[in-house]
Amino acid sequence: MIYLDNSASTLVKPKNVQRAVLNCITSFTANPGRSGHKMAIKTAMEVEKVREHTAKHLGTTPDKIIFTGGCTDALNLAILGSYKEGGNVVCTPNEHNSVARVLEHLKEIDPNFSYTVCEQTGKVGVVWQDIEKALKDNTYLVVCNHISNVNGDKADVEDIGKHLAQKGILFLVDGAQSGGHFQYNMKESGINMLALAPHKGFYSLQGVGVLALNGDFPLSPIRFGGTGTNSLELSQPLSSPERFESGTLPTPAILAFGEGLNFVEENFFAIHEKLEDLTTYLHYELSKLPLEIYTKIENTSGVFAFNFPNANSNDIANILNEKWSICVRGGYHCAPLKHKWLGTLESGAVRVSLSYFNTYQEIEKFVYATKNILKTIK
Repeated sequence: MIYLDNSASTLVKPKNVQRAVLNCITSFTANPGRSGHKMAIKTAMEVEKVREHTAKHLGTTPDKIIFTGGCTDALNLAILGSYKEGGNVVCTPNEHNSVARVLEHLKEIDPNFSYTVCEQTGKVGVVWQDIEKALKDNTYLVVCNHISNVNGDKADVEDIGKHLAQKGILFLVDGAQSGGHFQYNMKESGINMLALAPHKGFYSLQGVGVLALNGDFPLSPIRFGGTGTNSLELSQPLSSPERFESGTLPTPAILAFGEGLNFVEENFFAIHEKLEDLTTYLHYELSKLPLEIYTKIENTSGVFAFNFPNANSNDIANILNEKWSICVRGGYHCAPLKHKWLGTLESGAVRVSLSYFNTYQEIEKFVYATKNILKTIK
């Protein structure tokens, strides 16, 4: 089997991530921060080490690192928690439904709320001028997908963030696809909120997400419950991160994420170079064929989208899976705004997404399979 669906979730996990999971379920199974005995304290200390490491990795402070149930949860917290009645939010055509559906929900419950989808005119993706044109007098938040999960289009988040900071507008970055592939410094980039998916670019487990904060601004919790602190009070704690982390934390996924961070930091440039080389090679080979390609040659983050002539993307994905044992994703990738922009609402798109653990031989086999499928399509 050849696995080329790493934008959904990486298949191969580094050895240190695997060991972290086993170590957790044998040595750190107590509930972190919920009891005062030695085992609970021991587990809580391991969680805090990951929180501190994450903060250092992103250029913020540990109290600004919130562990959530996933990247979707992190985005929901950021958008719903910062919601202003009657306000406006600007987003990009690249947004995933974990952003778009939240904005639609706010529009349904507040007739005075609006959101604006900006244009995309940059050579490789969204640039500041696209955002600036979409701003309104009542815009309080800009949500920006950093790297599109459909075709790898990339937003210039550093330039966008600096301009928004000057205007006093909150900036939320969806880093689901960019986390692990991009070196963030939230303070320098003017990013107020950053959502991450550890099971993707950090080669870790599903079941945990991260919302990292930078700066002082009001953010309301959207989940309520036990935090292990102020337990006699019926109101939610005010201090972060406890205010936003109700319920039992997913300790195995958090500790595995810590090791995923180590792996990425130790191999960052090798990972970047490998993905760049594989994506460029894939683009070069498929560009020779009569295919509709939606990924620009400059976008080399490992996300590549295309279509066969006169064929539905899901049908192609099924052929690759059943006949060639190659795992790709067809359809709409939970991103209808992007498919509307690409003009692929009828067919969707075939998406190949790579990881550091993919090989040139696997790409060669995929190209070979593609050529054979083309021969059968009239």
